[in-house]
Amino acid sequence: MSDEFLKGIRVLDLSQFLPGPFATQMLSDMGADVLKVEPPNGDPMRELNPITNERGAAPFHGVINAGKRVVRIDLKSGEGKTALEALVRQADVLLESYRPGVLERLGFGGERLRELNEGLVHCALSGYGQTGPLRLASGHDMNYIAMTGALNVTGPAEKPVAAFPPVADYGGALQAVIAIQGALFSRTRTGKGACLDVAMADSILAWQASAMIQAGQAEQAPSRARDLLTGGAACYQNYQTSDDRFISLGAIEEVFWKNFCEAVGRPDWSSRQLEALPQTELIEDVAVLIKSQPLSYWDQRLRATDCCYHPVLEYADVADWPQVVQRQLVDGGRDGEPFEGIRFPVWTDGKPPAKRIPVSEITIEDALDLWD
Repeated sequence: MSDEFLKGIRVLDLSQFLPGPFATQMLSDMGADVLKVEPPNGDPMRELNPITNERGAAPFHGVINAGKRVVRIDLKSGEGKTALEALVRQADVLLESYRPGVLERLGFGGERLRELNEGLVHCALSGYGQTGPLRLASGHDMNYIAMTGALNVTGPAEKPVAAFPPVADYGGALQAVIAIQGALFSRTRTGKGACLDVAMADSILAWQASAMIQAGQAEQAPSRARDLLTGGAACYQNYQTSDDRFISLGAIEEVFWKNFCEAVGRPDWSSRQLEALPQTELIEDVAVLIKSQPLSYWDQRLRATDCCYHPVLEYADVADWPQVVQRQLVDGGRDGEPFEGIRFPVWTDGKPPAKRIPVSEITIEDALDLWD
């Protein structure tokens, strides 16, 4: 099972909000023992509740930290520093999401961490990284994506639209986990840890190679609603139905587009797939047809057609969707049950991932005994 992959690995999580905690949750899902260190007032994620705007009632903290233990430590106090020193000595991984320089000011810079634990893998996950003119700049997901050029090609022609969920947060978390696992593997040969500088902006920048190759060609720079994958092609498009729902069509290959055209009763469109981009006229023709019938009509016609089709689901539909049910990743959210979380998305040896245990809070004394 995947929850045995990192068994025996101890992770100190000093991060807050979403990216760092999501990264350490993945490590926990793979069997690592994660101890999350929060300030006396707790992770600010506990107060982040855009659903009701009520303070102290946010559901997100419990979901993103399931599978971990939480201990509150004042890292500015002498007692807190002593406790963290003891935990660092016993840890395999330390992940933090402070702005550059904060951990050093607390007395736990890179040199000090190596003195305490030569084998420690220290991952600093930040917005723009530990170097460069933006290293201390504030930012959020939209800003990091904006730096990479990706935001400029996302959304309708009228203006860029940030993706949801926040891809830089999740992309940075994934990059952190990949780097941490690589460093742990290296440690098995060298006995030495590593200091990993992972930036959310860098993580998304690394995804832009194909777009930047295109941008380097004269008059071929990617742009919104003009290219194959940015809304300029009829075969790769979202279309609205008569009941204000949507279908997604990803019929890039010729055979898939041909199958779609035949299924909707317009085989004459098959020859138009390679019209010059943006295919404004063809997109409008398809849009008018799809708009003439409700989602149920098109779902019945297209679900059995091999054309890269899928209805655009609303979140309320997801947990009950047959494919999602079969994959056994979503806990709760069905038949009026409260949503509990989404499991580690990997089946191992033909078996689904295990359900996470709820987050638990322990005392400093318990934390020190835990890893002693």
